[in-house]
Amino acid sequence: MHVYLETERLVLRRFTPSDEDRLYTLHNDPEVMRYLNGGKPTPREVIVERTLPRFIGGGFFAAEKKTTGDFLGWFHLRPAAGGPADEPELGYRLHKAAWGKGYATEGSRALIDKAFTELDARRVFAQTMMVNLGSRRVMEKCGLRLARTFRLDWPEPIPGSEHGEVEYEITRATWEATP
Repeated sequence: MHVYLETERLVLRRFTPSDEDRLYTLHNDPEVMRYLNGGKPTPREVIVERTLPRFIGGGFFAAEKKTTGDFLGWFHLRPAAGGPADEPELGYRLHKAAWGKGYATEGSRALIDKAFTELDARRVFAQTMMVNLGSRRVMEKCGLRLARTFRLDWPEPIPGSEHGEVEYEITRATWEATP
């Protein structure tokens, strides 16, 4: 197991082919996927042929509970497609059982710290739907601030997409000034 980082309660590790079932279960929970695809199921072939190879390729980390090894979900910290290497995007997706326990905030803060202390980041950002208040709260707890609102052209609009998207960010200067 290749550990990327540890927090008080989490181990973030690289994905392996043995994570197929874990990802399939997570990506097929309608509540988890509500703000991503409207809660529609993700076929196993998509997980096996596209999602898992991309996750193994880097920037995505399986999140496990340190005391039990239970799979809680995943985080990512990677530059956006075509974006600058020193501006990684933060993301996370956790099982419902892990919601409301501070895991998203804990893992996100650790990744933000790593971005600025080890990866020479200039800025870390995260995006979500305007109506995804839970995810927005996590971003705010991590010190990210609203940078912009924008609209995506959803091929198949989902409930809430009509309200648009938000991007939160934290710059190196802001991170350094935070006690």
